[in-house]
Amino acid sequence: MDYFFIGDQELAIAFRFVGIEGAGVSNGAEALSLFRRMTEGYDETADAVLPGAETCRILILTEEAADWLGDTLVSWQLSGQYPLVVEVPGMMGRLPGRKTLVDSIREAVGIQV
Repeated sequence: MDYFFIGDQELAIAFRFVGIEGAGVSNGAEALSLFRRMTEGYDETADAVLPGAETCRILILTEEAADWLGDTLVSWQLSGQYPLVVEVPGMMGRLPGRKTLVDSIREAVGIQV
């Protein structure tokens, strides 16, 4: 499993149709538990280390799930470890105040074509 999705239930189903495993979450606690399983290989409900962290290379999150993870996500991204995290808009579209990838690149490069 190279990719794994965490976000809306509907999007989890859509990602499965294209061959990417994932799970739908409805609150921050579920998102954090699944994030820890995929990054650290730990499942709180089973009190055991499970496969996930060793095989997942890219973790796809909805913006809403990323907001629920907050500082936990930021510290993971700054660690430079795998899986890499990619944020995508959820079913309701982009969250207000979020920059697109193109906007971030333009800001970093300083050139707008």
